[in-house]
This record gives sequence, structure tokens and C-alpha cells, in this order.
Amino acid sequence: MMKIGVIGTGDWGKNHLRAFSEIDCELVGLADINPDKKELADKHKIKFFTDYKQLLPLVDAVSVVIPTDKHYDVVKDCLNNGKHILVEKPITSDSKSAEELVNLAKAKGLILAVGYLFRFNSAVIRLKEEIKKIGDIQAITGRYIHSNKPPRKDSGVIFNFAIHLVDILNFILDNNPKKVFCKKANFLSKEREDYAFINLDYTDFIANLEVSWLHPLKKRDLWIIGSKAKIYADLFEQILIKYPIEITNEKITSKPEINLEVNKNEPLKDELTAFCKCINNKKERTFKGGEEILTTKICELALQSAKTGKEMIINE
Repeated sequence: MMKIGVIGTGDWGKNHLRAFSEIDCELVGLADINPDKKELADKHKIKFFTDYKQLLPLVDAVSVVIPTDKHYDVVKDCLNNGKHILVEKPITSDSKSAEELVNLAKAKGLILAVGYLFRFNSAVIRLKEEIKKIGDIQAITGRYIHSNKPPRKDSGVIFNFAIHLVDILNFILDNNPKKVFCKKANFLSKEREDYAFINLDYTDFIANLEVSWLHPLKKRDLWIIGSKAKIYADLFEQILIKYPIEITNEKITSKPEINLEVNKNEPLKDELTAFCKCINNKKERTFKGGEEILTTKICELALQSAKTGKEMIINE
């Protein structure tokens, strides 16, 4: 059975511990620089270390759930020690170091998965199927907003929130954006943006994304506007509503809205299960490696666009 360790137990790391304890693997240990987190290890009846390097000899794979600015060094060290890795998004905050880690994993024959949770969300998976039935895409809007937690200090709202929406679009669409334009605002900190609007130009249509740490609502949703139908996706509640509406210069044709069936799931458990399956069966390529480089690059260019005021070309 696959032996797993978790590095880092903030709010989300606690979820990793719980999920691993409920799926088909052996949860061996926890590493966290805070010695008080030993209580979590004791709760799960696993070993505890304040130095993650002491955990590595005991496991086949690790889940890295630490601040973004620590990802590169820890992930590289774990790969050099021959460990399969699932690292929470983003893999790093720049595409050059992301590519370096992806290439290192490939060279060593290791799985390097990035925790883009929404790829395992049942509503997103169903949306990927349904989007092929709504005609030509005319526009997309998306929101990833809330204000019920203190903002993170390792990255701004673009690499923390927008990166999810960008990855979802990379996952559900057949083509990638060609240009990106972004406007951001820094109300709470000079170092980290807390509000941003991002335009992704796909040549035939534009996707507009709103991300914020300041909004009173907690929303993770998308509108996909097609020529034959429109779909609203509430990714938090895992609800899809299809509106069969066609609009021309001459008329509007519409039928009653349809609540599409979604078998709601816990995406994290499905993601971690897929990670373990990939390790056990190298032919299982749920995590292909490399797609996270493009996602990182788009967010990197969004920040450059906001800084320069110019639209940036996305070269894959």
C-alpha cells in the first residue's frame, strides 16, 4: 500500500490529512514547523516531525501544503529524494521554475501533481461534457470571490484565486487563450493585490474573470455563453443550469431552463485517490505534467499586464 506523508497543516493541510486517512493508502506521518501540530499527528495516530526531511525516508509520496513561496525548494528537494509529489496550487509563482520542476520529475520518472482541485469537481467535469453541445462559445465570465478569511501573505489574489479559474478554462476548453489583459488593485497591501479583473482573449471570444478578497459574497461560478445555449455553473454548490436560448438579429428562441444532473462529490478525496492511482499505475495519466506551466504563465503574464498596462501575448 502506498505510504503517504503530509508536509504542512494549515487549514487546507488538515483536509489533506483527513482525506488521506479515508482513502486506500497508508498515512504515515506529518511534518510541520509548528511543534503544536503534533496534536494533529497524534489524532491520526501517525508520526510527527518538525523537519520534513526526517519524514521522507518513511514514505513513497508526499502532499506539500505549505505557502507558495516555499514550494520550489521543498518540491525540488523531495523530487531529488525520489518522492512522488502532490503540491497545492500554484506549483510556483513563475513559469520558469515551474518548468524546471516538471522536467526534473519527468527525468526521475516521478509523478508531480498540482492540486487544481476543480478538475475533480463533478460540476466542472459535467460542464466539460456539456460545453460541446451549446454551439459556438461567444463569451465566458467567472468569479472567485469572498472576504470571510484573512488574505494570504504568500501570494496575491491572482495566484491564489484566479489561477483556479484559469486552470478550469484550460481544462474544459479545447483551445488556450492567446492574449491576457489585467487590471488589479492593492487596497490591503502594497505587496499583494486583493482585487483583479482579467480578460483572456481566445480570438473568437473573451473570458472575463473577477477575483477578490474584498467581496461580501462567497462565489465560485461561471457563465458560458454559447450560440445555442447558455450554462450557469455554481462550482461551490455543484449546480449546473442550462438555458436553451438562441439569439439572432431577427428573433430570440428560448426553451425552459434545465437543471443538469450532477453527482456531487468531494473533489479533494477524488483528487488524492487519483494521485495514488497514478503512482501505483504509471499508465494512469490523470496528472500528465506540464499543463500547470501554462496556467502559471498566464497568471504571471496577468501580473505583468497589470504592471505595464499592456495586453500580453501568451506564447505556449
